[in-house]
Amino acid sequence: MLRSGKKAAAALTLLGDAAKGWIAVWLAQRAGLSAIWVHAVALAVFLGHLFPVFYGFKGGKGVATAAGVLLALSPWMGLSVLATWILAFAMWRVSSLSALIAAGFAPIYAAVFSGFSPQVLVVLMLSCLLVWRHKSNIRKLLDGTEDGFSKPVPGDQPPR
Repeated sequence: MLRSGKKAAAALTLLGDAAKGWIAVWLAQRAGLSAIWVHAVALAVFLGHLFPVFYGFKGGKGVATAAGVLLALSPWMGLSVLATWILAFAMWRVSSLSALIAAGFAPIYAAVFSGFSPQVLVVLMLSCLLVWRHKSNIRKLLDGTEDGFSKPVPGDQPPR
């Protein structure tokens, strides 16, 4: 969405997708559902984003929705994954690469913050699906053709 040039739309989409993941898991937790059902809700909201019924099962890559899910499952885990994405983006300025790196660390953070619980398996499943949805980006990264966000050069003016 950000590549469309509409920053406000990109920010609202990011917040909406993250909120969708967070609210679904948070509501399941507040409803007193057992851990297995909370994890099922986490997977369901993520899969619903990847394969939405109303859009012919063609959805997004799931990065923001996964972030919302992870923040609801464990705020420290979610913040650690978010910090990893931010650090990777600051270093390489490529969103897809940052998402892939953060997804790779997510199961490790899950194990650190929850022990080797079923939550680790759920986070591993989310990470694997996220990586799978990025297969075209992985090809572009390997080919050196993946678009990134360049750092602004002082004195440069954006096109009008």
